Amino acid sequence: MELRVLRYFLMVAREESITGAAKLLHVTQPTLSKQLMDLEEELGKKLLIRGNRRITLTEEGLLLRKRAQEIMDLVDKTETEISSTNEVISGDVYIGGGETDTMRLIAKIAKKLQGEYPNIQYHLYSGNAEDVMERLDKGLLDFGVIIGAANIQKYDYIRLAATDTWGLLMKEDSPMAVLDFVRPEHLRDIPLLCSRQALIGNELSGWFREDSEKLNIIATYNLIYNATLMVEEGMGYALCLDKLVNTTSSSGLCFKPLEPRLEAHLNIVWKKYQMFSKAAQKFLEKLQEEI
Repeated sequence: MELRVLRYFLMVAREESITGAAKLLHVTQPTLSKQLMDLEEELGKKLLIRGNRRITLTEEGLLLRKRAQEIMDLVDKTETEISSTNEVISGDVYIGGGETDTMRLIAKIAKKLQGEYPNIQYHLYSGNAEDVMERLDKGLLDFGVIIGAANIQKYDYIRLAATDTWGLLMKEDSPMAVLDFVRPEHLRDIPLLCSRQALIGNELSGWFREDSEKLNIIATYNLIYNATLMVEEGMGYALCLDKLVNTTSSSGLCFKPLEPRLEAHLNIVWKKYQMFSKAAQKFLEKLQEEI
């Protein structure tokens, strides 16, 4: 597969039209159609469903779009790193992480570095630990902020001093809003929204003890924003980390910490033996200096 053809394929997938993609790519429609048919023949799979009004992707086409985008992102990242000059520190730093207030620390470090090297750009990716580590392994991220229990032994990492606290997000007029703390017995039979990563990693099972099988989990979430909307609409209560949601008096929401207290530790990780770009190396040096 040629990179040029992958770019063609991605453009067609985006535009859902060979005619529209051909105009943007400055190639003729027959040329583009031939390139795509050659790609399908090379892979031995049908990638596109050519409808009267728009192009849709087959299951194999959807997979190729995901992988092709990762490949092109990595190519663009590599070209930028190689083309940066020795005289001026510039380039891109790619950081992934879950939703945590500790990202403020990353922001503060980036702000300090910006004063010394204003030509560095930052690209943030939000996702749970599994998503972030997958992109680290593929070279699409330089650093990842990992929350809670995750196998990070294959990475170099720095344990951050800050921790996040688990609790229950609810409407402020909820019957449970009068509580100072939420204990395992309080969660029996109430509708819960829970982090998918926390369930997979069993981060909460030790806290729940024998009550874990009695939970009424009605939904799981990846990132807290959409779960917050469901809480606002009265769908249930969200188990989440603190400081992520506005719980001021005007929000209509409140957060109650778990008792016994349950904290999530945080680490910033990167691949072992990583060959950093000049920009990413400067970020790591500033990170080690500040922490």
